Amino acid sequence: MKEYLIIDGYNVINGWPQLREVCNDDLDEARNKLIEMMMEYQSFRGVHIIIVFDAHLVKKSREKREKIKGIEVVFTKERETADLYIERKSIELSKKNRVVVATNDWLEQQIVLGGGATRISVRELAIDFQHVKGKINNKTQKSVKLKEELSNRIDDTILKKLEKFRRKL
Repeated sequence: MKEYLIIDGYNVINGWPQLREVCNDDLDEARNKLIEMMMEYQSFRGVHIIIVFDAHLVKKSREKREKIKGIEVVFTKERETADLYIERKSIELSKKNRVVVATNDWLEQQIVLGGGATRISVRELAIDFQHVKGKINNKTQKSVKLKEELSNRIDDTILKKLEKFRRKL
């Protein structure tokens, strides 16, 4: 069973203080920052992430979907809100998968719960992201420390040969 996290893009940006601050200066940068953060989250958690942004007020806009380093990013078409897209997609995916929707919109949360998905608030997502980030940092530090410990114990000529061998792979 696959696991999906569907994110109400602008709702999350406005509900996450770190992203809201970036959004005050540059909305495009805030979108990119959210995508970048979710790439880290996705690689650690192993969930499929879909970020949905409203474009319903953009005249003649068509639904636009793109994959950015494994993250599916959707801009809705004219007259289709992110909420409507998320409701439809979460119901569709919930039939065979585990689906979590990240939003602070209470009505949206109730609708996706009724459709078989679960919900997570923006605050809960931010807390979990920080937890994941901490685990990633710990793993990185342990890896660097282990590498440093090994390099201190191995003769320089052997270390150079190992490095040469590693580069060939």
